[in-house]
Amino acid sequence: MIVAQRKTIPDLLAIVEKHRKLLVLGCGTCVTVCLAGGQREVSIISSALRMAAKLKGLPLEVEEGTIERQCDNVFLEQAADTIKNHDAVLSLGCGAGVQALAERYSGKPVYAGLDTAFIGILEERGVWAEKCAACGACMLHLYGGICPVTRCAKHMLNGPCSGSREDHCEVDSARPCAWQLIYERLKSIGQLDELKKTKPPKNWRPSLAGGCRTIVREDHRV
Repeated sequence: MIVAQRKTIPDLLAIVEKHRKLLVLGCGTCVTVCLAGGQREVSIISSALRMAAKLKGLPLEVEEGTIERQCDNVFLEQAADTIKNHDAVLSLGCGAGVQALAERYSGKPVYAGLDTAFIGILEERGVWAEKCAACGACMLHLYGGICPVTRCAKHMLNGPCSGSREDHCEVDSARPCAWQLIYERLKSIGQLDELKKTKPPKNWRPSLAGGCRTIVREDHRV
């Protein structure tokens, strides 16, 4: 899932303080799961903004709303009337959701209320870890399902390096060495021979190195 974290209330107030009527709009999917932008967070942030604006003497009216997905026009349409009745929108969605709102409502200021961090998973309660860099050319099948691009600090495709100590990364001693994890995983599934094959340099063209990406599925177009 896409993992994001909230901006501070002072930062948010500085972004929206020039407006009178503000809609704080949450997203019910990824950012709800990572406790950053769901209905609960919308309520908390809206209340905090009202109090901060009052203390600063700002005439800011804050309304709350949440839709299922901000990155989907079908759900954006559900908020159309509410959005039109406000001066600006503070999106508690990921960066894609913010841009989807801005594109659909071109005459309305739309601001990011979250910092989009990475694609990751919940490892334990309150802890999310990055697992995927969305590089566009997945090589997980070569490494037992463990991504060296994301999880190795040096992004090595032919590892390990010589700097790991006691199965931990030399860049961050609290982080397990990705290549130790890859070795153990390949061993457990009987695929250690993969480590004997030299991997070619990674093709970065499908990633951000080639600019903004688009996927077209002709079989789904109308």
